[in-house]
Amino acid sequence: MGDVNQAGRARESCMAKAMSKRAHGQLIPISLTINGALSEIEVEPHELLLDVVRERLGLTGAKRSCDVQVCGACTVLLDGRPVSSCTLLAFEARGREVLTIEGLAQNGKLHPLQDAFIEHGGFQCGFCTPGMILTAKTLLDENPDPTEEEVIHFMQGNICRCTGYKKIIESITAAAKKMKKK
Repeated sequence: MGDVNQAGRARESCMAKAMSKRAHGQLIPISLTINGALSEIEVEPHELLLDVVRERLGLTGAKRSCDVQVCGACTVLLDGRPVSSCTLLAFEARGREVLTIEGLAQNGKLHPLQDAFIEHGGFQCGFCTPGMILTAKTLLDENPDPTEEEVIHFMQGNICRCTGYKKIIESITAAAKKMKKK
């Protein structure tokens, strides 16, 4: 019973702090579309998009890794372009469309890139995979028939510490071929 009361007091304290911040103008109401659904939330001026997506919205595909825009693990698509959500303020995403790996599948069917990464072994531990797939989606949206060199060049901002990239490149080129047939 003590744990329940303690949890209740902690929740009340957290809510009181949030109300105090709102009263002092520290919370900013924003609306953005995440994975096709409009979300209206209040954010702190310094709050990062990665933290909002992961901690407030429960979309944990984007990962925190380098915090300086060099690894690609935190990649989400902002209006169709890959961005490092670890350095982008949530406020900067207001009025825009955010796509995370959780929103890529449609009607219960995986995107061809997701299928290709599974089929061709484009992942090992999976930590970098969401960022890889979202970045590759942008590439294939812009260039549906990339050469291997174009894939390598476009994917330079995404680091994988497991695979050596061969299977990732194979997965992306296989998805391009599959998508071209449709």
